[in-house]
Amino acid sequence: MTDKLLITGASGFIGQNLLPRLKQQYDVVELASDLRDHAAVRAEIKQHDPQLVVHLAARTEVQKSFYEPNVFADINFTGTVNLIESCAQECKRIKSFIFASTMEVYGWQPISDEVKYHGVPAVPQVFDETTEPHPNAPYAVAKRGCELYLEYAYRSMGLPFVAIRQTNSYGRVDNDFFVTEQIITQMLRSPRYVNLGYAEPYRNFIHVDDLVDAWLAVIDNADRLSGKIYTIGPNNPIKIRDYAWKIAGMIGWQGDILWDSKPPRVGEIYWLNSANDRITADTGWQPKISLDEGLQRTIHSWRTRLAS
Repeated sequence: MTDKLLITGASGFIGQNLLPRLKQQYDVVELASDLRDHAAVRAEIKQHDPQLVVHLAARTEVQKSFYEPNVFADINFTGTVNLIESCAQECKRIKSFIFASTMEVYGWQPISDEVKYHGVPAVPQVFDETTEPHPNAPYAVAKRGCELYLEYAYRSMGLPFVAIRQTNSYGRVDNDFFVTEQIITQMLRSPRYVNLGYAEPYRNFIHVDDLVDAWLAVIDNADRLSGKIYTIGPNNPIKIRDYAWKIAGMIGWQGDILWDSKPPRVGEIYWLNSANDRITADTGWQPKISLDEGLQRTIHSWRTRLAS
């Protein structure tokens, strides 16, 4: 019999790409209730009694979380707690609650100040599952709180879970808020100049097709991964300044970049980079799409869209 899988956030970036693949393997239902409405969420969970829960729904704009902290806490933390409690109380046959966390939970680390004040770190650090989190943005604090609540529910109520600390993803074709798509669309629209924020932070990036494959690898093996949290890499850190000029070269753009033209962030983190060794060892998944290939795909998609 096909497992019933309940998904939240199916209309988001990852959800849109993951949902068609899930429907090929599972009996998929989408949560209709507002996550903040505990009674409605609990009633819906009781009605469906899913064996698998994939929780993607969240506000994900890290920058906006500094200006809307209460909203992010309400949706991302309280909403997740409502879903966790509902599953713990009402699911009679649950195999796993799979949660979309974030690499942002690592937040401030000593290496971040080294990068901020001295440029390239002497010994670049790779964050993995043994790195102690120090979240430094309202978005990251809420996500770390969810991880801790899942660990509590696992220990105290026996709720099986897996959490994925996602890397910066790209490959969007309908949203240019996030850094990769923002750089690409500004350069395609304006031959003279673009406005960007901080140039010095380092980030690593994963294409959405690799990310979807990672999710499927975890979901398909969730019953034997219970209680684990994974980073997913890939280990490909690049300074945002270099990233922007890399994209410019691919596009053939020769304008000026106006750095620091966005509001400063009090919790800016200057080094985030993660590895995928453990998830690869446990599931066999590993990223396949190089940064160059992924960027070329994304640039092509936006060229086509903006030309239409």
